[in-house]
Amino acid sequence: MIFPKGFAGRMEKLLGEEYPDFVRSFEERESSRGIRINTDKCKDPAALAAELCVHERVAWCGSGYYAPESLSGSHPYHAAGLIYFQEPSAMCAAEAMPIDGDMKILDLCAAPGGKTTQLAARMQGRGLLVANEIIGKRAAILSENVERMGLINTIVTNESPSRLADRFEGFFDGIVVDAPCSGEGMFCKEPQAVEAWSVEHTLSCAARQKNILDDAYRMLRPGGYIVYSTCTFSYDENESVVMYMADNYGMEICDIPALSMLSPGIGDYPRIEKCRRIFPHRQRGEGHFAALLKKPETAEQPDERKAKKTSKKDTALDAAVKLWRGFEKDALNIKLDGSFVLFGDNLYLMLEDVDIDKLRVPRCGLHLGTVKKGRVEPAHALSHAFAADAYKSAISFEPDDAGLLKYMHGETISADKKGWCVIAVRGFGIGWGKASGGTVKNHYPKSLRTLKVSAS
Repeated sequence: MIFPKGFAGRMEKLLGEEYPDFVRSFEERESSRGIRINTDKCKDPAALAAELCVHERVAWCGSGYYAPESLSGSHPYHAAGLIYFQEPSAMCAAEAMPIDGDMKILDLCAAPGGKTTQLAARMQGRGLLVANEIIGKRAAILSENVERMGLINTIVTNESPSRLADRFEGFFDGIVVDAPCSGEGMFCKEPQAVEAWSVEHTLSCAARQKNILDDAYRMLRPGGYIVYSTCTFSYDENESVVMYMADNYGMEICDIPALSMLSPGIGDYPRIEKCRRIFPHRQRGEGHFAALLKKPETAEQPDERKAKKTSKKDTALDAAVKLWRGFEKDALNIKLDGSFVLFGDNLYLMLEDVDIDKLRVPRCGLHLGTVKKGRVEPAHALSHAFAADAYKSAISFEPDDAGLLKYMHGETISADKKGWCVIAVRGFGIGWGKASGGTVKNHYPKSLRTLKVSAS
């Protein structure tokens, strides 16, 4: 690989005698590819990994494995939200966050959703998770991954960090900031990162990262944690930014037990060694940096926000919830409670009542369904939210069953069922069908349908 002008000298200064090994790692290796098993759904990730013929673990992520090129997103387990494809280095950021009990956590730069879904799996459906992405198209992709992985405690926002900070001052127990960066760790996978690199760009990124962290600090409660991470090697964007937070806000740089096997941070400050780095010549990954920062317990806490007053009764919402309760009684074996929200004809459920008024919110919790002419048509997200035994009617296939392939292609299938039923693989929902007269009409979203595959 030909490095951009100026990059080699900076890396040689950073690594010293190890620099030739670093260069060699780009010449001799293939880019790393990984999957993470969704432990919120799968309680035996080792068994699922063995079935998928993935055996080598990612050392810094208990649910992460290195994956072969033969394993693709067309696998039914991917459609069911049992697996998530993620670059192994990137798995370190969410692992660095201490999670204990019902926490309020923000993933501030969340798209495409790897960190969000990893955090959610560790939270096991408890607490509140807000996943934010400032770019609209990327927020849509984030929302799709939240849906596919079956997250029920997650709100997706499409806002600037400063606007969120104005709304949620002192609100969160933990914030993950996987910041936009110069992407030096992606040189092997993304040639455009090489073309875009310059010293000036790294300094510009560092300035932006500090601005994002300024807003993150505002949203953090006293004693709360920020995980700061990047996919770059640049000292200016990593240790230097961490020291900015320590020096300007008195944040403590903490040990990260989950990442103890990774390389320490670089610099003249002993506390910087508590940060963690992934270098491609030392670990099997593209490259990453992670730091855990704690806000002082003595930091000033803003006045608690008062509950938003409702000026008038929302008759449209009441009617939608009444229709939902009818569908719920007919189709589910469980009763869902929380804060119901109606966006147009779309009904959502938030497990915690959060003030999202006037924010851009692509997904506010679990999408239950769409209100249509006195009935509720279930949302695709609802088919992924629970195990198959939560639905009164479900059809479960083996991964290689011809009927499942037909369904994922968008065809009708045959079954002795009536009404709405969940189509599942090994008991994990993939989508909805509506049965009548021995035929199940396909309600799998057209955008997700696979190419037709002939069963052998």
